[in-house]
Amino acid sequence: MAKSPGKSTITDVARHAGVSLSTVSRVMNGNATVDADLAERVRSAAVALGYTASPLARSLVLGRTQTIAVVVPDLTNPTFQAILRGLSRSAAADGYHVLIADSAEQVDEERVLATETRRRTDGVVLCAPRMSDEDLSALLPALSPAVVVNRPPQDGSPVVAADYRTAFGELIEHLYDLGHRRLAYLAGLARSASNAERLAAIADARAAHPDLQIAELRGGVDFASGAAAAGDVLASGATGVLAFNDLVAMGVLSALAERGIGVPHDISVTGFDDIPFAQYTTPPLTTAAVPSAELGARAWTALHAQLTGGQADAAVSLTPRLIARASTGPAAAAPTAG
Repeated sequence: MAKSPGKSTITDVARHAGVSLSTVSRVMNGNATVDADLAERVRSAAVALGYTASPLARSLVLGRTQTIAVVVPDLTNPTFQAILRGLSRSAAADGYHVLIADSAEQVDEERVLATETRRRTDGVVLCAPRMSDEDLSALLPALSPAVVVNRPPQDGSPVVAADYRTAFGELIEHLYDLGHRRLAYLAGLARSASNAERLAAIADARAAHPDLQIAELRGGVDFASGAAAAGDVLASGATGVLAFNDLVAMGVLSALAERGIGVPHDISVTGFDDIPFAQYTTPPLTTAAVPSAELGARAWTALHAQLTGGQADAAVSLTPRLIARASTGPAAAAPTAG
């Protein structure tokens, strides 16, 4: 009598098919070198006995876990959630699982998480890592295969990034074309590579428009930091605000509304990312739409190529798209702090 489904072992299958244990192992793991007739005997025996190879046993045989790690700086940020969604869905389609680690914007924790999760997985994706260029370059060889998201090109590891410099420049030009000559930038974290790209776009705009003034103010990456910066924005005399991201912009919108400052009648506000809530703010937020899900999917494509012996593109760049909504309008006299 055959054993009940799920109770049979690889030894039972080998005995039933009249083959060696190694032959059963090769067939169950998809090795194409096994003779077709033998392979069919093994599969028939496995079906008859209700045998399925355990994931752990398969991993030990293949030397692979079918799992990859993704390290993100802030899992509460909708942009990173969208990147993870695109990556995990693409990985799942290829039979891989995704292990997610959140460094909570702690650089030292980021390095530890990347190293520890790589030991348990087949590869790692570093999503917008905050560590320095020097530390990142030193760490990547130990993580290989690895992919980096939203950092400048790296030696030996593919990079998938959004072109923040170009897109942020378009936001500045959008405000300039509306007559704004005095802007305030609510900066992100100093260790953020995308913040550096925004600063580069500001430098470009200053060079192109000598009459344009852009004050760089302390900002942050979340709603609370945007709300806290509203007083500094008003004190700067700016008629337009460039927030580091949509969350910061939403915080500014909320704080300005509490002070009775009209947007865009009194002051214009822009965000960045086009997270799902951006079109539902009051007023709807002008922003730059980052193709976050595609960033994640392309990151998986690059990692999968390395895992399967293929050739990954060294660098992939995607350009966010300007979305003009009702939070920006013609420049008016700068509002005053109240």
